[in-house]
Amino acid sequence: MALAVPNFSEGRDPAVIGAIAAAFGRVAEILDRHSDAVHNRTVVTLSAPDRGLLAALIAGAAACVERIDMSAHAGEHPCIGALDICPLVFVDQRGRGLARELALEAAAAIGELGVPVFLYGELASAPARRERAYFRRGGLAELGERMRGGRLDPDFGPAEPHPSAGATRVGARPPLAAFNLELDSADLSIARAVAAALRESGGGLAGVRALAIDLGDRAQVSTNVHDPVATPLGAVVERVRALAAAHGAAPVAAEVVGLVPAAALAGLPEDVPLRGFDPARQVLENRLGPDRASGPA
Repeated sequence: MALAVPNFSEGRDPAVIGAIAAAFGRVAEILDRHSDAVHNRTVVTLSAPDRGLLAALIAGAAACVERIDMSAHAGEHPCIGALDICPLVFVDQRGRGLARELALEAAAAIGELGVPVFLYGELASAPARRERAYFRRGGLAELGERMRGGRLDPDFGPAEPHPSAGATRVGARPPLAAFNLELDSADLSIARAVAAALRESGGGLAGVRALAIDLGDRAQVSTNVHDPVATPLGAVVERVRALAAAHGAAPVAAEVVGLVPAAALAGLPEDVPLRGFDPARQVLENRLGPDRASGPA
């Protein structure tokens, strides 16, 4: 059994979201689905036997190409494609080789749909390409210029973005935590300052990537915590609390997108509630069973 967490660039139209989710779910079980209208993004967590998961990803990718037009896309989350990112997930080292193999096969198949595919993380062809942000810098328009100018070649697929579906990033990784924190301020500059100091590249917490998102009435610090066992979400909350306090702000609510290992929830403070969080549905061990969800080794 294998897992995947495709992210696609539609979080507002229920009909489009439903059609794409149905395509992913024809031969895979959808363990979780999370759509966000502000981000204009949907994240699905899939589980299936090996070849079934590959078939699900190909079907879902085709539905994204058919249903999403990136020329008309608008949302707060930076993205470069209809199927924006597609990680295969190994919950322990025994599944690492399989996840890498399926990721490469999925990348090749997506490329055959006419969508350029970039490998990131441990599958990246060069150190600079390990980070997802390397490809989305400047957005889809800038990506197209870099590709057409010969400065960025895809690992699979055509040498320029698909006319409507853009490009896709594919990787293989252990479980991470997609964790968003709302501040009690609508000042986006505060969220930007907090995100800059929170992320690892700015001298913050190890394995943390962070962005500032404008929710309208509040600013959000949107994070990916690459090793949520070593850096639990409680530690992220407390660091955000300290950083925001310097700007007269504070975190007041949080959300987890998708599934997380149980250990990631250690130390969460009661005064920053997890909105809509359901442990029965969103704790990895509860969905897969403890024998299959021991976390990254």
